[in-house]
This record gives sequence, structure tokens and C-alpha cells, in this order.
Amino acid sequence: MDKKNTTKQIQWYPGHMFKSFREIKEKLKLMDIVMILLDARLPLSSMNPNVLKMVKHKPILLLFNKMDLADTNLLHDHMTYYEDLGFSTLKIDSQSQINTNKIYDKAYEVLKEKMDRNREKGLLDRPIRTMILGIPNVGKSTLINALSGKKATKTGNKPGVTKAQQWIKLGSNFELLDTPGVLWPKFEDEKVGYHLAITGAIKDDIIPIDDVCQYALNFLKIHYPKRLLERYDIALDMDDYVSMLDAIGQKRGALLRGAEIDYDRVYHIILTDIRNNQLGGLSFDRI
Repeated sequence: MDKKNTTKQIQWYPGHMFKSFREIKEKLKLMDIVMILLDARLPLSSMNPNVLKMVKHKPILLLFNKMDLADTNLLHDHMTYYEDLGFSTLKIDSQSQINTNKIYDKAYEVLKEKMDRNREKGLLDRPIRTMILGIPNVGKSTLINALSGKKATKTGNKPGVTKAQQWIKLGSNFELLDTPGVLWPKFEDEKVGYHLAITGAIKDDIIPIDDVCQYALNFLKIHYPKRLLERYDIALDMDDYVSMLDAIGQKRGALLRGAEIDYDRVYHIILTDIRNNQLGGLSFDRI
């Protein structure tokens, strides 16, 4: 298996994302606060730099979603990192609705000074307008459905499910503009591409799945060797990537006729295990 560095050339920016980014920019002036949803496993890689640049003049609340899938200690470090930069943060899990009930109070906390000034001017309180921005497959639709108490948006465990904007009422005090997830045109850091691919934020055919799994196994071997051993019961002194795949294939019965390893099945096993928390909480970004 010859390895090639392919991630530097990654560009995944479908036409609807360009249109969505333009529409988000147009609607931004209506917003009182912007919520940016990050993947708690990769709070740096899942931060769209173009979005952050666009909304920097607005009050911002950073939501670290999928907290149950992240390494708890490193998640705390990442939240502290962003707080030191002046952001308000909250860790949540939209699927199980952990801490989602705290989002409103956190938003009011961010907006307190602005709302106090408006009241001093004699302005009446009105519903707070917000939008939740995030990359594809970060759990945005699931969060919106949890906040609205109904199936307000379509959800799916694949990137690019939401394709259009829509206004959604969140009780009597919040109005939310739902927007599709948007990436940026090119990943300058190859690690970002790998991290997004491992967690499913970009489609599995953007980066060769063999390259993604090689990166993932090497990462686990360095940062989470005990988890790797416990899950697959393979020798950690293996330096040969293919030997690691063979061992996992043998242990999991991913075999073709003649007892040959079915590598496609092995790739699927590895990525599915990572995405479904079968190796415990993982964090791929390092400060």
C-alpha cells in the first residue's frame, strides 16, 4: 500500500455551501447573538475560520457538542483556551440533551449588558434572534430539534443534510434561523482534513479511506495506546500499518474467501468504532 499525502489538495465546497455562506452573511445583521457549534472531539478543527471572521463583531456563544464522545480532560483545556480568548462556552450533547437546557441562560448571560442598555433606553424586550452555525454533521439539526421540542429540522448522521434556511420559534423568547453547515474552501492544515474525515464531518470519499484509517490508527497508538489494546487486542509494538489492519481483520473476522483480509470491512470497523464511542472519549485536537 503506497501512501501519498493527499490532504493538502482537499477542497470540498459544494455550490449550496457558497450560497449558504452568502445568505448567512446577509442575515447576520438581524441577529442578537450567534451560537457556534463545535465538535467537542476537535474544537479547533471544527471551527470554521471564515465563520469566526464573519461574526466576530457579534456576541458569540461557543457550544461544544458531543461532549460524551470527547476526552474530558482535553475538552476542559479547549474550553479554557477559548474562554481566555474572550468567548463564552458551554459543553453539551444534543443527542441526549445534556446541558441543552442551559443554553438559554448562557445566552442571556452573554447579552445581559446589551439588554440592560436597551431597557435603560426604554426599549421593550422582544424575542432574541439567533442562529446556530457549524460545520456539517456537528449535530446542529439534532440540537435545534431538542431546543424546539419537536422535529423542526431533518437530521442524519452524514454531512450536508440541511440545505436551506428556515426560521424556527424556540418558545416565546427565542427565534432561530436554521442554516446549513458550511465548511471552508480548502484545508490548509492536513491534520484538519484528517480529523474532519475521521469524525464524519466530510464525506468518506473526499480523502482515501485507507489514508484516514492509517492516520487514525497511528494517532490512537500515540495518544490512546491502552484503548487500542483493549478494543482490538493487538500488539502495540507493530510498526507496520498493514500488519495492524491484518490483526484487526483477523480478530473481527473481516475475511474474504481464502482467509484474505477484507480491508474495506476493516476500515469500516475502525471508523465506526471511533464515531460510536467504542474506544471511549477521544480528542483529536491538541492545543
